[in-house]
Amino acid sequence: MTTHSIISPVDGSVIAERELASDSLTESVLERAHEAQTVWRNTSIAERVRLCEAMVQHLEKNAADIATEISWQMGRPVRYTPNEILRGAQERARYMMSIAESELADLAVPEVPGFTKFVRRTPVGTVLIVAPWNYPYLTAINSLVPALLAGNTVVMKHASQTLLCAERFSQACEAAGFPPGVFQHIHATHATVEKMISDQRINFVVFTGSVNGGAAMERAAAGRFIGVGTELGGKDPSYVRHDADLALAIAENVDGAFFNSGQSCCAIERIYVHTDVYDQFVEGFVDLTKQYVLGNPMHSDTTIGPMVNTAAAAFVRRQIEEAFASGAQHLVGESHFPHSNTDSAYIGPTVLVDVNHSMSVMREESFGPVIGIMRVDSDDEAIHLMNDSPYGLTASIWTQDQVAAQSLGDHIATGTVFMNRCDYVDPTLVWSGVKDTGSGIALSRLGFGPYTRPKSFHLKHN
Repeated sequence: MTTHSIISPVDGSVIAERELASDSLTESVLERAHEAQTVWRNTSIAERVRLCEAMVQHLEKNAADIATEISWQMGRPVRYTPNEILRGAQERARYMMSIAESELADLAVPEVPGFTKFVRRTPVGTVLIVAPWNYPYLTAINSLVPALLAGNTVVMKHASQTLLCAERFSQACEAAGFPPGVFQHIHATHATVEKMISDQRINFVVFTGSVNGGAAMERAAAGRFIGVGTELGGKDPSYVRHDADLALAIAENVDGAFFNSGQSCCAIERIYVHTDVYDQFVEGFVDLTKQYVLGNPMHSDTTIGPMVNTAAAAFVRRQIEEAFASGAQHLVGESHFPHSNTDSAYIGPTVLVDVNHSMSVMREESFGPVIGIMRVDSDDEAIHLMNDSPYGLTASIWTQDQVAAQSLGDHIATGTVFMNRCDYVDPTLVWSGVKDTGSGIALSRLGFGPYTRPKSFHLKHN
């Protein structure tokens, strides 16, 4: 028997221990999902919507307990964790439910006398969702709800740090009254996940995580001709133009860089500021950053908690040290936060200047509370630097000129262009990326596409 322990970044305690799936358990999960497909694909869309709504309501009802669990598992302050269920998850789920009937309806084609012709969207089968720890419900909802609404059965393998979230989804689906086998979770090793992907009963894979992890998923699916939707690394840039509303830009960039300890796929990880407003921006950014309260996330006054584990914090500290060695200066660092501890997951926000793209902190994903700020002389220079990255999830532009923002956005290699906003997922817009960020598509009217196959009906009348 192989087990896994969840070690909390809050205090290093073991908060849960779970047995990992054996070969026989994995086989039974896959077979139940396969057998449940017939019932579920023949269930009306209206009934699927009703059950998904009941699942969301169950999560909302238990949001307080879920919020505490999130904080213990991955360290986000408990003052913020309820919003993952009560705002983000329900907003995304309910939007996809609201458009399911229309977006999953048959596609009409031009009428021809003597024929009935249309295209039907059919479910792909069983979807394996490999979910991440950083926003354990939001990210899972992105794929879970559209996959279920489209008529697929789902097996969820959650990140080892947040196993309890998968169990909460199972409890919610059971309470909602889903047919047996339609949704199941599994606690499994990487090797078991790879075996599942190679199994003919898995028909689509969703993975959110590292670039290396995404590559492993694609290798496991090689030769099977199934879809693999990936959302991988990010190094999202922000550009503050000369005409920006500085008060807004400062407040939003600080929050976009440091919320959730910077552990967000679309967190701001590098900032370029026009020389005309650089000094003002940096001064305001530093002042606001110093107002964070680093500490135990279970305390109500804490505004930034520990990173997910000591290894993640050590990686960020190495990036900072390498930047120092190459000439960077810090205007805010761990010394400003009494609870910072170089041997722990607790790391205070760090603001670096005199940075450049020879430094890993400006090129490689940090996924932590550190930001580099560079001075630029023009829009062209900003575009060049924003595109100088292997990633492309989101980019934000801070300006009062919408025409300029749209023009700049057309030249930035990214999945989403924000103007005067950042670090937000709008369920009406498609969530996607370019380059090493991956090939996944989530949410919006396009969000059902990965979970369906088009089937043409070409019927000639007698």
